Amino acid sequence: MDRTFQPGLAESMPESRRGGLPEVWGGIECTVNRLRDSYRDQLEDSGHYHRENDIEEFVRLGLQAIRYPVLWEFHQPQPETQIDWTLTRTRLDQLRKNDITVIAGLLHHGSGPSFTQLNDDLFPEKLASYAKQVAKAFPWIEYYTPVNEPLTTARFSGLYGIWYPHVTSDKAFSTMLINQIKGTVLAMQEIRRINPDAKLIQTEDLGKVYSTPLLKYQADFENHRRWLGFDLLCGRVNKDHPLWQYLNWAGVSDEQLQFFIDNPCPPDIMGFNYYLTSERWLDENTNNYPPHLIGGNGKHAYCDVEAIRMQINEPSGFSCLVREAWEKYGIPIAITEVQLSCFREEQLRWFKEIWENSCSLIAEGIPIKAITSWALLGSFDWNSLLTQKNGFYEAGVFDVRNGHPRPTALAKMVKAYASDRNYYHPLLEQNGWWNRQERFFHPVIDMEKKSQTTKNSSPILIIGRNGTLAKAFSVITDQRHIPSIALSRNEIDLRDENSIKEVIDKHKPWALINCAGYVMIDKAETERGECYFLNAAAPLRLACYCKTLGIPFLSFSSDLVFSGDKQIPYTEADLVNPLNVYGSSKALGESEVLREYPSSLIIRTSAFFGPWDKSNFPFQVLKSVRTGEMIQVAEDVIVSPTYVPDLVHSALDLLIDEASGIWHLCNEGNISWATLAAEVLSRAKADQSQLILKKGEEMDWKARRPSFSAMKSERGLQLPALEDALNRFFRDAAVA
Repeated sequence: MDRTFQPGLAESMPESRRGGLPEVWGGIECTVNRLRDSYRDQLEDSGHYHRENDIEEFVRLGLQAIRYPVLWEFHQPQPETQIDWTLTRTRLDQLRKNDITVIAGLLHHGSGPSFTQLNDDLFPEKLASYAKQVAKAFPWIEYYTPVNEPLTTARFSGLYGIWYPHVTSDKAFSTMLINQIKGTVLAMQEIRRINPDAKLIQTEDLGKVYSTPLLKYQADFENHRRWLGFDLLCGRVNKDHPLWQYLNWAGVSDEQLQFFIDNPCPPDIMGFNYYLTSERWLDENTNNYPPHLIGGNGKHAYCDVEAIRMQINEPSGFSCLVREAWEKYGIPIAITEVQLSCFREEQLRWFKEIWENSCSLIAEGIPIKAITSWALLGSFDWNSLLTQKNGFYEAGVFDVRNGHPRPTALAKMVKAYASDRNYYHPLLEQNGWWNRQERFFHPVIDMEKKSQTTKNSSPILIIGRNGTLAKAFSVITDQRHIPSIALSRNEIDLRDENSIKEVIDKHKPWALINCAGYVMIDKAETERGECYFLNAAAPLRLACYCKTLGIPFLSFSSDLVFSGDKQIPYTEADLVNPLNVYGSSKALGESEVLREYPSSLIIRTSAFFGPWDKSNFPFQVLKSVRTGEMIQVAEDVIVSPTYVPDLVHSALDLLIDEASGIWHLCNEGNISWATLAAEVLSRAKADQSQLILKKGEEMDWKARRPSFSAMKSERGLQLPALEDALNRFFRDAAVA
């Protein structure tokens, strides 16, 4: 097969481009966030404090620099603390030994240790005192970010009240911003007394506000405000500044502002963090939006929504905003966070887009020093802005859910760019959702539609079109804008090797997913030959041809490969010992496929159910209620049910990551068939009197079942809780 259909290939970039490439940096999500009297440490959540090999993984990426946390709250929780630098010194020495430049971050979306806070008059001096101790301990560190995104932190803590100290006033916002910027100035003064060559990399969200004509005054104010932290650092906030009077009104004295004029501390590098939500749209037509989006400024009620969801008739987007920053300050720029909370292919598309746009900006003469792969170890609960501890995890370059950093597809891309090489994946030929028409809420402003042209890229080939899993893959790949082709058994003869070869050669897939299989557990006892062929011989044939082509292969197995003797959930490391023909066929299929093609991905799952077809247990229970039939269910057979959309989304991410071997994917929670039936009926508000509870041995089953086949993964991928999955099943099934 032509190489262009294989994922992950990296070719050297042309010599002519090498001088116009940004460096590739990395960063760890390291917020120590305070909500009232409770602290939350992202480095603790990710396990970074307790793993010695993280730095080795970062080194393998080939990064030129890393934003590394030397956090105030961690090192000096009390004012008289004798700081123990041992752990941090070990990590920093590892980076230094491997020629990775350290950008030391001292405060990251935090309010400082418990003995201070953002509106403490002495906050700047206290931060500067800590910075001095850092510089004395590590005099070789050249680059510093004393405070990450001070304007954003001041807004969230002092204007919106989301973070500590939970205040909502212009006075609080202004005070917190002044304190953070003054703290940055004083910190750099202390650091430069020890290391005169120390440089400031000041980070901030690169946002902009757009609006309807009526709200232009509000947008203008916010667009002046977005630069305020940088203007203060550069000594530009004098009486001619558009926000001088606002700051006076908010309680900031002329004397406080004069400090910055007298002590300018312009960044050596301006670090911009750009997110798809960074640009906002203000609209007074509130009836076009849900009630929870309605806000206002005391003069007008309006909605503040993502500009990417609207049709804007003026220059916008990443490159436009970077140009504005360069024209305004003329200071070299680094993109200090590139991150997208989305599916894996969208993460790849986003990073590629920022990389390519940065290369183009360099070609225009704008000095883009680097782009930064943010959240190397992922991040926790940012979907609630850290206000809830709900276990929501976003993988980054690595996925750390099994306690160890597992490289995702982003790792290959980052490594390729860091070594001046291109990265190829067929999914990169598709537009990200932010470039597709379906992103728009509604056409607020008439404009010529952007081109939606995409290439005819290599698809995923899905075998077994009419089955539950194949149908789900077809739906979800369409939702995720992943080209796919699903084939029925009439379109590919799994008994004929020539048919397999012809079909695969015709469609030229970059990956193959086998959803075909024998699924009738009891019938398998008398139809052994058919069961073994579909569950073992056919997957082996498909795997062999995928091996020949060097493309990823995914196939599915079952919890019934286990005997049930274990009374705690089975993991991938447990030995198989099936009790029936079906389980034996699946176990044989696993071993044969991995023996022949070890790069294959085998996913074991259990009792799956979904909203797009009715051949699953919850639908059968509901059907029996409607028809008045009694329902026989086993009360002592324990399984781990799996919601098909969750299964398919995670399987696709693993496939894109080129994961291999056996993985257990099922929703969190172990439950008997009887309890599962009761949960379904409860949500349907149906009478449970039709349930007939039986022991497993009393059920009318020809094939033996294990009494306990619940599973969990020791490889770190965990689907949402079963309760949440059942709730979504009822919602999604109603929509379907």
